Amino acid sequence: MAPIQQAGDAEKYDYDLIVIGGGSGGLACAKEAASYGKRVIVFDYVEPSPRGSKWGIGGTCVNVGCIPKKLMHQAALLGEAIRHAKAFGWELVEPNTSDLDEVKCNWSKLIAAIQNHIKSVNWTTKVSLRTNNVKYENAQARFENEHTIIGRTKEGSEFKIRGDNIVIAVGLRPIYPDFPGALEFCITSDDIFSLKEAPGKTVIIGAGYIGLECGGFLNKLGFDVSIMIRSVPLRGFDQQMASLVVKEMEENGVKFLFKCIPHSVTKQSNGKLLVRWRYVTAEENDIEAYKEEEFDTVLLAVGRQSLADEIALREVGVHYNLRNKKIFSENEQTNVPNIYAVGDVLEGKPELTPVAIQAGKLLASRLFNNTKKLMDYDNVATTVFTPLEYGCVGLSEETAVKRFGEENIEVYHTYYKPTEFFIPGKNNGNCYLKVICMRELPRIILGIHFVGPNAGEVIQGYAAAVKAGITYDTLENTVGIHPTVSEEFTRLSVTKRSGLDPHPPTCCS
Repeated sequence: MAPIQQAGDAEKYDYDLIVIGGGSGGLACAKEAASYGKRVIVFDYVEPSPRGSKWGIGGTCVNVGCIPKKLMHQAALLGEAIRHAKAFGWELVEPNTSDLDEVKCNWSKLIAAIQNHIKSVNWTTKVSLRTNNVKYENAQARFENEHTIIGRTKEGSEFKIRGDNIVIAVGLRPIYPDFPGALEFCITSDDIFSLKEAPGKTVIIGAGYIGLECGGFLNKLGFDVSIMIRSVPLRGFDQQMASLVVKEMEENGVKFLFKCIPHSVTKQSNGKLLVRWRYVTAEENDIEAYKEEEFDTVLLAVGRQSLADEIALREVGVHYNLRNKKIFSENEQTNVPNIYAVGDVLEGKPELTPVAIQAGKLLASRLFNNTKKLMDYDNVATTVFTPLEYGCVGLSEETAVKRFGEENIEVYHTYYKPTEFFIPGKNNGNCYLKVICMRELPRIILGIHFVGPNAGEVIQGYAAAVKAGITYDTLENTVGIHPTVSEEFTRLSVTKRSGLDPHPPTCCS
């Protein structure tokens, strides 16, 4: 490591840019800065989870988020497809297997396949940094002052470097609630994708998108799943759509413990975990209000917080939310002028990989290429990868009503019947979409919501349209592709205000 340059030396700083965090946003920012000929270093170090899980460079998305989650989701969909294949005439030619319904997923093989893919991405990420002339340090970083970072290697040795600009991109880590047994016996999404033994009977505490996605793929992989919800599912999302996602999961065997909070988790002599909980309305000292049940695995999904304390933000006076440790910023710049932040660590911004990447690139371009373009955080599309996916872009119905008034918005909606659901007799009762727009012409679209197969692929195209200011008049005049689920947006005619039945009588009506 190069020695620290003192003021008055040929160079005041070792690097033009120091990036703390090797996730999507930090890496994008680092490579963009290096493309302008700047000296850039990235610090990345993963503190093992309480259960000992650790991983390589690439951040949450690559290692314990989007990528393994989507692969698990795909595995779950394939299992369902195999069972439905009989209805389409497929016969499985396999020794000792007479029924497609008996096909089961080998958890160990699935985890091995996913981890092998992740390791290949870790490797290509390192190669990409080297190719782009970005220095990589597998070391913990913490602030000494606004321009000085102390690095600590796995072996415990420390070194210092100075940087002109510093970008914080440390992402978030799961929160462990304060109840007995949480740290000792529970796992989180940091652990599930590398879990060596099948999880068995599982209870998930929390019903945000992480909790529902994990519950969805575990259920489809054949495990007994319960989900404990303190308040509402998918907080921050459109609640009508969230209720459809929950309804679909319930109909497929997921058990929901509504309005419940955990009290304790204890390990039994048989190796099982005894989970004790109560209803939120019950008094804590009311013994009869408590319920308990044994599970093999308890997965916590109650929220995430940043590593603000671990990187010593207080040492440099960076302002952050004391509750979730997220950093306050204006256009990615903190209250300390040369310190910036991108990605999930930012307060009030979407926790999405593409958002972090875009923000990181734009920030580097503003810092080193004299550009002015800012990150636009409005109308960012996302998808919840539950077995029946939920994709959306723009405002929820609740937010639209609050912002513009119920009398000023129109909601077009419909249930629909995917063609591929008919032959296997798959339930289509929860396939639903809606478009929220202004009532006055030309009816500017405020939000689009879709629950159904391939929601992520469907919403991606409509996201570009919403970004471009699409109106309902334009959507109404668009010719759909038949038979697809996406074409249902072009056939909308029923409004909630009309009170008419949004269920179509046939697939082509």
